[in-house]
Amino acid sequence: MEAAAAFVDRVGIAVAWGKADLVLPSLWREISGPDADWATRDEAGKATGFSPEFDRLWRWKDELPERKLACAGKHFGSAALLIAPRLLAAAYALTGRSGAAEDFREDELETLEREVAEAVLENEPLTGPEIRRLLGTTDRKAVDRAVARLQRRFVLTNAGAVEQSQGWRAIRQDLFARRWRKSVERLPAEDEARRELALAVLAGTDEVSAADVAAALGWRRKLAEGVLAELTSAGRATERQLDGIPLWST
Repeated sequence: MEAAAAFVDRVGIAVAWGKADLVLPSLWREISGPDADWATRDEAGKATGFSPEFDRLWRWKDELPERKLACAGKHFGSAALLIAPRLLAAAYALTGRSGAAEDFREDELETLEREVAEAVLENEPLTGPEIRRLLGTTDRKAVDRAVARLQRRFVLTNAGAVEQSQGWRAIRQDLFARRWRKSVERLPAEDEARRELALAVLAGTDEVSAADVAAALGWRRKLAEGVLAELTSAGRATERQLDGIPLWST
């Protein structure tokens, strides 16, 4: 797991496992190599369980954030990401909040989102089932959607997982600013934060388009183009044209 944490620190931002529309490096590929099977299979080819490599990934994706070796969650979009702690100040700076745990109260949140965030603030890290019990609701999908939106806003973040009597382990949610308090004590200016995040995407890949950076960070393409142009002007990135499409690299 220490090697997995070192990998995340080196690349900056990674997917837990591959996602076709993202250029980000994959922890699964780093563990298993290319074309590895996630399952052990019987003679008929039917999956009978996780392969040893995927079992490690399945545990580490929860243990890394639990031990604060990496931040985990759907923070830039719908993909499960792992973010190096060194980039969290830059990521959080784009929220416009100061870093206090209760700063989410100043955001324009939907009623259920606010109730979920308040429940986590008052009760320490909570699983989805625990949140539903506290709020007196059985609507799992609605709570899961609220959690996903709060992660996208960097209000909540993954904080490990606990076994359940049935089904998969339940992921704990904590307030991002509380869990990563030391990482967000000093926040960069928003322009520098954007450049740092875009540079991390470039550094983890061979060559990217503005659309690639936008998809990885949940930005609009025009914003990504502007940030990449700033990095090029500062000599921190190199641009070339391929069939009329600008591509950037470090």
